Amino acid sequence: MTMTWIGTAPPLATGFIARQEPGLALAEALVGGATVALGSGRPGAWPADRPGPEARDWRDSCGKTQLAVSAARSLLQDGSVELVIWVTATSSASALSGYVEAAAVLGLALSGDAEAVSARLLGFLRETRRPWLVVLDDLTGSIADELWPAGPAGRVLVTTADPVLLETLAGRRAIAMPVAAYSRREALTYLIGRLAADLDQRQGAIDLVGDLDQQPLALAQASAVIASSELTCHDYREHFTRRLEQAVAATAGDGAEHAPGAITWTLAIDHADLLAPRTAQSLLVLAALLDGNGIPATIFETPAVREHCASPGVGGATGPRQASQLVRDGLVALEQAGLVSVDEALSPPILRVSWPVLAAVRAAMPDGMRKGAALAAADAVLQAWPADDPPEWLPRVFRSCAETLRESAGDLLWEGTCHPLLLLAGRSLDGARLTGPAVTYWMELAAASARILGPAHQETLAINERVAAACLAAGRLAEAIALLRESLAERAARLGPDHPDTVDATRQLGLAMVRAGWLTEALTVLAEVASGRDRTQGADSVAALSAREDLAAAYRAAGQLSDAITLYRTVLAGRERVQGARDPGVTAVRQKLAEAYLADGQGKAAVTQYERVVADLDRSMGPAHLDTIAARGALGAAYHAAGKMAASVRLAEQTRAAYTGALGADHPDTLTACVNLAHAYYAVGRRTDAVQLLTDTVERCELSLAVSHPLTVAARTSLMNITGTA
Repeated sequence: MTMTWIGTAPPLATGFIARQEPGLALAEALVGGATVALGSGRPGAWPADRPGPEARDWRDSCGKTQLAVSAARSLLQDGSVELVIWVTATSSASALSGYVEAAAVLGLALSGDAEAVSARLLGFLRETRRPWLVVLDDLTGSIADELWPAGPAGRVLVTTADPVLLETLAGRRAIAMPVAAYSRREALTYLIGRLAADLDQRQGAIDLVGDLDQQPLALAQASAVIASSELTCHDYREHFTRRLEQAVAATAGDGAEHAPGAITWTLAIDHADLLAPRTAQSLLVLAALLDGNGIPATIFETPAVREHCASPGVGGATGPRQASQLVRDGLVALEQAGLVSVDEALSPPILRVSWPVLAAVRAAMPDGMRKGAALAAADAVLQAWPADDPPEWLPRVFRSCAETLRESAGDLLWEGTCHPLLLLAGRSLDGARLTGPAVTYWMELAAASARILGPAHQETLAINERVAAACLAAGRLAEAIALLRESLAERAARLGPDHPDTVDATRQLGLAMVRAGWLTEALTVLAEVASGRDRTQGADSVAALSAREDLAAAYRAAGQLSDAITLYRTVLAGRERVQGARDPGVTAVRQKLAEAYLADGQGKAAVTQYERVVADLDRSMGPAHLDTIAARGALGAAYHAAGKMAASVRLAEQTRAAYTGALGADHPDTLTACVNLAHAYYAVGRRTDAVQLLTDTVERCELSLAVSHPLTVAARTSLMNITGTA
């Protein structure tokens, strides 16, 4: 039995105690097939004008996530589940990213966008017999039914600070479990445990527990301050009482409530400021604008943060080395004061900050401070953004930090232009194939750009083209085409019809029309692009040849294969003349020509071109490269069409073996090659071999891809057709 944990859950906090009442209730409720939702139990709803972190109350931080971590670990350790998938569910993009990460670890096919991969994961969870637990931590909005994990072998555990969402879940699918403060015994046990190093500091512990209403966050902050100072609980209680009296006096008559956490955090920031004057506060301000669920520590190692801490109004450091030390000291001070926690088990380490603390910092932040902090935070996230082969979870964390900063900073990141971080975050959504969230993100960015910079501003137009590209990726073709038409009209009016940017916009419109199946219009538009490239750049330019290649692809999509073949041949000759016979662009066009020949039933002509393609790829990429393997499989299909059956079977066998070696026996490309080989066997009369291979392939498909996957259905249908049985 293999135990698997997927996702980045926070570690159990220092001094964590197993809470008897909620812990036992959770263990009893979280049985196979159940969904349990942990909430704060605070009545009411988040204010409509403060739907985000600022709406959170100090009582919302009641240890829900820690209970979830403890429960998940216990279920995995005692064998009740074999698989835990931890998903930070603060946004649809974050949840989808968590699903994709899980699919990758489980070896599921990653083809298609994130929504498709997530659907594949959820299909696996519905059908697997392996007991699993999915934790949706810090759920802040409803998840669509098609993205909700379910299955007879599974359990789902949700944590949420939104009381209305907790009620909604209770009404639909979940056992709602409000999590209250510590019991008096639990609170005292926790506080005494945190103060084990100096027993004298426990003086007054019982009274302090009462003053703090047994609130977990308040106790965590208070115990951290006491443990890193010479205070006793009695001393701290005196400070707490004075600060509470000051807060009550300052708000006299307005009916304001003063939760213990709202007082203890101010004492914690004062303590941090004593440990690292000015720097600790400035770092907490930066963190408050990011995602408290996870802030990569590398963000605080950037020049932007060092420069911020070296500014006269902050730390006043005079050089990079001194500024770096200030930052390190400030982070240590924040951790010692209980305002941040650092997860050193991850690489890079992750800082976590309680959302009520972040909300309090944001509320207390003057506008002048917010602007400087927002720009420094944006520069820091941009500088720290991972460039090369990061862990699966890390881009998700950076995207969440960027999105939180966008929401918390508002227009401050638009100083005459869009901050590059906002563009990078959108491109990261595109690259992660988070198509739905990407469309929403780019649309919101386009609206902000039009409002701040103006609808005709060059940056607004560029962002609108990003919206169109995102709509294309999401299959929202009509919207994409409408946006591209608007962009083209504006560019043509401002730059002229032959300007390179106008021609590029025309090309994008034509390609979108091909994808949408608007082929008559697409042919007209792409012919116009080809004519324009010929006229402005010369018929033998690479740009003009590429334009004709686009037009040939449109002819093929429209079923005008003769026109496509003629144009592909012209492009091939031109590229060979301009770029040389061994250029990769020449090989790519030759492959498209071969595909057109094969589609037109000209098997022998297709074989001639495919043989050259395989030889070129073999030489340039190597025989084990996936492109070479795919081309060899296509050559086998061309042999079949040309009636060269022995060669077809030989190539199909080679292709299956190559995919197995490169990707494994259960990869979708390997399984597809198995189906193709079975068809080749059947075509030459090797019915028994075909049936055996298809039987094995169907079994593998059902285990690795789910019974409803198109490839599984195709393999099963082929087997039924050959055997004549259902």
